[in-house]
Amino acid sequence: MAQITARLPDDIVSSLDAAAARLRRSRAEIVRQAVEYYLEDFEDISQAIDILRDPADPILDWEEVKRDLLHLD
Repeated sequence: MAQITARLPDDIVSSLDAAAARLRRSRAEIVRQAVEYYLEDFEDISQAIDILRDPADPILDWEEVKRDLLHLD
């Protein structure tokens, strides 16, 4: 396992220490889990953006969609 060093503002370190104490975990465990969650979210968001940017995806007119969904003619 690789080790990294990061500089954090004092207020974040205080929050980190409080969370670690409350969860009875080390700073490293809290940071590791936070980074894992962030990267999972980042991957999901990246995939969503790629889908939204797909030029083959048709652009829908909201008024037409609403009319079709509400069966308004």
